[in-house]
Amino acid sequence: MEVKMAEEGCCENGESKVNERTHCIWKTVDDGGVESKRFYLARTTAFEMLRDRGYEVNEAELSLSLSEFRSVFGEKPDLERLRICVPLRSDPRKKILVVFMESEPITVKTFRAIHSQVSNNVGVRAMILILQSKMNHFAQKELTTFPFTVETFPIGDLLVNITKHIQQPKIEVLTKKEKEQLLKKHALEDKHLPYLQESDSFVRYYGLKIKQVVRITYSKEPVGSFVTYRCIV
Repeated sequence: MEVKMAEEGCCENGESKVNERTHCIWKTVDDGGVESKRFYLARTTAFEMLRDRGYEVNEAELSLSLSEFRSVFGEKPDLERLRICVPLRSDPRKKILVVFMESEPITVKTFRAIHSQVSNNVGVRAMILILQSKMNHFAQKELTTFPFTVETFPIGDLLVNITKHIQQPKIEVLTKKEKEQLLKKHALEDKHLPYLQESDSFVRYYGLKIKQVVRITYSKEPVGSFVTYRCIV
């Protein structure tokens, strides 16, 4: 009844009163479970993040709606089925694995089990763990035993894609050759460039490494557009 009343309030004489700046509340009503929506949002952001890092992502995954997600995975998704494994566009032999962790406390035993599983997955060169709980010091130390980089993201950090924020500047990661040309052109060294910490949100989003350089384009009114470069430290 509430949804119907909200919908009726948006129309007058059969014509919608909604424009680009206003949204009827009934359009955002979600009768499904919070858990499934949370996994849907985090998984969608993960796919977008992998695409932006240069991995091969199926367009169907990016356009999947919440209702379609629920029809495939249900209201309480099996976390094994939510896993993502995609190849790098520039080198399909290199893959990244994304694992959704359980809500139970994360222990050394948890990571050893994952280590055993991925050791049989040919081509995996990187991994992202999406966490629902904290891990203790010993578990964090266990991550260093993996033969590749393992990144961790609390699931709450992936409910919204930070790169889609209206005030987020355009980020472009320079190739090794582009970085060399930039430094040579301006007679600079890495230490001369302004820097960004590895903990910065969009540094983590793009999976940037130390000494990589990014071009940041700002478009703000009334100042206008300007470009700057940052080196990761």
